[in-house]
Amino acid sequence: MRIAFLLCCLMAMISGNSQAGQLNLNNPIMFITQFPIAADFATIGSTFANHSASMSSAGRGGHLYIKYPDGTLRNLTAEAGYGMTGFQGDDAIAVRDPQVHWSGERALFSMVIGAPQQFEYNNYYWQIYEVSGLGQNDQVNIQLVGGQPADYNNITPIYGSDDSIIFTSDMPRSKARHNYPQYDEYESTPTNTGLWKIQGNQVTLMQHSPSGSFTPFIDSFGRLVFTRWDHLQRDQQASPNNVNGAFNYSSEFPGAQALPNVDEVFPEPRPAETALLDGTNLEGHRINHFFPWQLNQDGTEEETLNHVGRHEFHSYFNRSINDDGNVIEFIANGSRPNQNSILNVFHITEDPNQAGRYVGIDAPEFQTHSGGQLIAFNLPPGADPAQVTVEYLSHPATADVVGEGDPAPPEHVGFFRNPVMLNDGQILAAHTSETRGAGNDGSRPNPQPRYDFTIKTLSTNAQNHRIPNQRLTNLGDANISYYDPDVLVTYNGPLWELSPVEVVSRSVQPITTETLLSPEAQIFAEENIDESLFRSYLRTHGLAVAVMRDVTTRDELDKQQPYNIKVAGSAHQTIGSPGTIYEVSHMQFFQGDQIRGQGGLTNPDPGQRVLAQYLHDPAAAANNANIPGSPPGSAEVFADGSVAFFLPARRAISWQSLDPQGTPVVRERYWISFQPGEIRACGGCHGVNQLDQAGQLPSTIKAEAFRQLLRNWDLAFDDLIFTDNFE
Repeated sequence: MRIAFLLCCLMAMISGNSQAGQLNLNNPIMFITQFPIAADFATIGSTFANHSASMSSAGRGGHLYIKYPDGTLRNLTAEAGYGMTGFQGDDAIAVRDPQVHWSGERALFSMVIGAPQQFEYNNYYWQIYEVSGLGQNDQVNIQLVGGQPADYNNITPIYGSDDSIIFTSDMPRSKARHNYPQYDEYESTPTNTGLWKIQGNQVTLMQHSPSGSFTPFIDSFGRLVFTRWDHLQRDQQASPNNVNGAFNYSSEFPGAQALPNVDEVFPEPRPAETALLDGTNLEGHRINHFFPWQLNQDGTEEETLNHVGRHEFHSYFNRSINDDGNVIEFIANGSRPNQNSILNVFHITEDPNQAGRYVGIDAPEFQTHSGGQLIAFNLPPGADPAQVTVEYLSHPATADVVGEGDPAPPEHVGFFRNPVMLNDGQILAAHTSETRGAGNDGSRPNPQPRYDFTIKTLSTNAQNHRIPNQRLTNLGDANISYYDPDVLVTYNGPLWELSPVEVVSRSVQPITTETLLSPEAQIFAEENIDESLFRSYLRTHGLAVAVMRDVTTRDELDKQQPYNIKVAGSAHQTIGSPGTIYEVSHMQFFQGDQIRGQGGLTNPDPGQRVLAQYLHDPAAAANNANIPGSPPGSAEVFADGSVAFFLPARRAISWQSLDPQGTPVVRERYWISFQPGEIRACGGCHGVNQLDQAGQLPSTIKAEAFRQLLRNWDLAFDDLIFTDNFE
């Protein structure tokens, strides 16, 4: 079987070379082929929930290829003895997500092995492999990467600057099987849980994502850049008016009690939950987009890339309340530097010829297998996000589907995904000329997927838009069959070509880490407290500290929530315009607990969705000041506007400011996670880019709340040392 398979692959290699023509390539290109799954919900090409290795999500029969500048094409997985032709059985494979090492001599990718016999419902998982022998005359070698979670889906692997392996996985944040799978915040569909790292034999969570993180890479500044799905809103699959088999567990621990309620405490209700909004001044909250994010390579300082936000990218979003003339809807206008609005950023990568220039895809969340319009923007470190401008590389018509039966405009040349900028300035991307929504024009047993992604070079037309040009290769049709698992699927046609990467050496980028900022460093010095000892204590107890220097400040552009803020009982305030002034007395924190069950109380489905709960982590609670009468999970706002609080690390966290009556004033719209030992400081609680609402620079005060937190810790630590010594 193996000899016949290799001969077949050799014939395909010869055929592919003879039909493709000669491209002008300076370096080899690695890419994958994938069985074209017609459905676009929770399948391998989808915008979210694309991590599953089930047969319905990721059909078998694809391979890992490399094409050399002279036109030679190698099937690397076939050469190493992986995969099958024709009927896909125990030795069948699918592959995805190649990423080349800094040296250009090896690469990571994910592979799943095996396909079922009829009526077999087996569990399959993507695992990370490393391939070497990439030179044209080298012998290929493929090895399973050690140390990774064995019974979870591990995808999109990359090399860190220290040769650690960073990847996304659906292993639960807790690493506990009873929490598997984690469901997203939108469709309650299994999702990946964020970014993980393998270093030695240790696997650690770098970033907890309640709805999923995607396609990480290290940019030319050493930043870990990735796409994250931001959907911090109440569960639309279950509300007081539409329970739909959902319920809350009493905790996320084994044996937790299933409770007959779907209570939620944060954020405010959605617009559809009219019964909860009636009689309030709330508009209702929705958020749903895929944005570029960044981390240091030690997992610290998570934020959107350069703190870019909806004000810079989106064309519209609503206000939070409706009884204050200062709080208004956001509508992009002619004065904004960015006149090219986008909704999402998928498949982000960096231009190797222009540091800080990022290329990606703006695509709808459904119907296009995450294909869409090719875009670019510049956001190197230190660049003002308010000044960002988006470049439409392909025509705006390529951002969305054409309706069934409607004529496609001539500018709509189809959809792009997986763009890569080559060192010589060329752009490669996977492309389909289909303009309608994804679908199956055949049947389940005999699919005819509409989309036929193939990798092409892109040229520029007279209107200065990128259009598809020459194919990278032509592999011809494949004859594949497999059980899915009760129906025999038979397909004769082209496989998708996806995820091209240039096989070339690159400079190893510096490892970015957290740096303590000057105001907080001065407080350590003035209080004569050893920073390294304090951080060691945080790491030992799985804690981080958040420092907000002045929570009365807001970014000058953010008028969708109250921005005239005053500290209750203090003269300190920051006023942006005449009108209502809002007092704040506490900052209330929430932790993402995986407690929303589904499937009913008597026979619940495995796994849970994340819900925001008042901060109750035992280690954090033991270290935070406990002031009687304070709202749950809250920290006092000091007279200077500052807040400091111990937080659990490696868990999604959010927060809101409260007035003295406990009414929320300003709500955070994103989840943020922290690393053990991290001391995260910012000018305010909701971010100031350049100037606040009063036209002032971001706060650099020495936060009295942080000073008091350190003093309290120092006293408690001394007592602990004394007790231990005494005993």
